[in-house]
Amino acid sequence: MYERRTFGDKIWIVLKGLAMGVANKIPGVSGGVVAFVAGFYEEFIYSLQKVNRKAFALLFNGRFKSFYKYINGNFLSLLFFGMIISYFSVSKILDYFLVHHELYVWSAFFGMIIGSIYYIAKGFGDWNRKYIIYLLFGITVGIGISFLEPAPENDNLFFVFACGIIGVSGMTLPGLSGSFILILLGNYVLLLVDSVNALFDTMTEVFQGNFSFIEDSIRIHDLKVLLVFSLGSLTGLVTLSHLLAYVLKRYKKVTYAVIIGFITGSLGVVWPYKEKIYEVDSFGNTLLDGNKKEIILGYKRFFPSEFSIDTLYVVAFIILGIMAVLSLDWYQKIKRRNYG
Repeated sequence: MYERRTFGDKIWIVLKGLAMGVANKIPGVSGGVVAFVAGFYEEFIYSLQKVNRKAFALLFNGRFKSFYKYINGNFLSLLFFGMIISYFSVSKILDYFLVHHELYVWSAFFGMIIGSIYYIAKGFGDWNRKYIIYLLFGITVGIGISFLEPAPENDNLFFVFACGIIGVSGMTLPGLSGSFILILLGNYVLLLVDSVNALFDTMTEVFQGNFSFIEDSIRIHDLKVLLVFSLGSLTGLVTLSHLLAYVLKRYKKVTYAVIIGFITGSLGVVWPYKEKIYEVDSFGNTLLDGNKKEIILGYKRFFPSEFSIDTLYVVAFIILGIMAVLSLDWYQKIKRRNYG
């Protein structure tokens, strides 16, 4: 069903997984956009759709090679390998730049979203009234989500499982940021910061032969939360992929129109100029999470009041973000030219 891949193609899939992993962690940025723009969105969705009754029958009957081939395992394993690497490496680097050069990072993301809109829209074809209505619907929903107020943190395991199902939407629905959804649900810090850091610290200690974490109730709690969240994410990933595969087969242009709208609506979330809104107690003191970081509830967006050197840098990084997305398009064209 899928073309044979060279070693270079496999490296690219891992790199795309890295990009998806980073995008999924950043509020306002959707890993699904990376899949869409990089040209593997439909293969991603249709491969996940293969995780069905037949796949489990092959697995339980010990036909592992047939199972792996049936679900396009070569592609999925490389992609998820890249995502896993990103959570423990690239994401850490990105966290550093968000702390020290936040304005420029958001500028680059803003440019990438603009480039994504252009990339997807240019191949859409003719627009009629029906598709424009669906486009406006997607824009409206995207903007509406970006202005919702966040809920308080909730570590109830049933709710965490539901967060996994909902939060994974950023991987399957371009323009809908799973991380931003988790902020609205109140569990972004718990699920994508505290629990991931707990896993990283635990793995580091285990490699060093240190198992003292077993006596750490907070660490065990965070690991349990991460496990339940992962199970919810897996459930949501497979379920949504079946739904999206069905919709893509029957209503492809309508789906694309809504996706373009979602991505356009998400521009407000990644607008570079914004001030953080912190959670405070009754005395006005900023509250901290388990890692001694301020708890961010949202952002207040604004336009710069004067032109400065920072403005030039912002424009430059926006252009850089646009070019980064378009370079993926150029890569696809070169690949088609070389391999037919």
